[in-house]
Amino acid sequence: MNKGSMNHDKQILFTDTLEQIRQKAKAQGGCVSQEELEAAFGPLALTDAQMSLVQDYLRQNRIGIGEPPDPDDYLAAEEKDYLETYLEELRALPPLSEGEKEAVTLSAMAGDIDARNRLTEAYLPEVAEIAKLYAGQGVFLEDLIGEGNAALFAGVGMLGAMEHASEAQGMLGKMIMDAMEDAIAENAETGRRNGRIADKVNRVADAARELAEELHRKVTVEELAAESGISRKAIEDAVRISGGRIEDIADGATRQASAGRQA
Repeated sequence: MNKGSMNHDKQILFTDTLEQIRQKAKAQGGCVSQEELEAAFGPLALTDAQMSLVQDYLRQNRIGIGEPPDPDDYLAAEEKDYLETYLEELRALPPLSEGEKEAVTLSAMAGDIDARNRLTEAYLPEVAEIAKLYAGQGVFLEDLIGEGNAALFAGVGMLGAMEHASEAQGMLGKMIMDAMEDAIAENAETGRRNGRIADKVNRVADAARELAEELHRKVTVEELAAESGISRKAIEDAVRISGGRIEDIADGATRQASAGRQA
């Protein structure tokens, strides 16, 4: 095996190990121990500097080492206010002991509607606590709780396929966390997509401004396409996306772009 292949294999192992640690932390309330970290990355023989970078990465992704991260560090003031009000409302619900929770879970698995409703209520505070672990990653806490609650409602309706109460409870927890992670990932992708769109609009606007300064007047789509090398479609898309607010493109060009779109 050549050196390049070995390096590639090590990169794959590193990526896989990082994901395994992330999943372990997810199952352990958002943290891993130093011993677990060292055991996982031991085969990679990382230097102290490389291990320090791994630890920094984990902390940046809300994974505590030795103890869970403090969610309050990532909550905005309005999120803290919302959470306090929300949890106060949930305190009106009667709590379940661990034994009662297991009994209610078994009844819910058997299809008892009242038990399913009671189990859902019992999990609502847990959804809020889980949401705190995902705070500060681009999605408002209220939306994280909403996504988690939706996953909880769906999951409680699927308990009939489980065999043991612990298995059912584990499934619910995973569904709640997966829903929040999906919301964060979707938000990040939307941000990247919006960034790409903004870049395209800015590119057209910059090119239009340069040509307008040269001609001492607003420019048409045809002129801009001919001089800038940007396709007519890209220019018209930029005009449409900006709502016709690229000021150096003539109003007629904006109407032309709109007419071309309708056609």
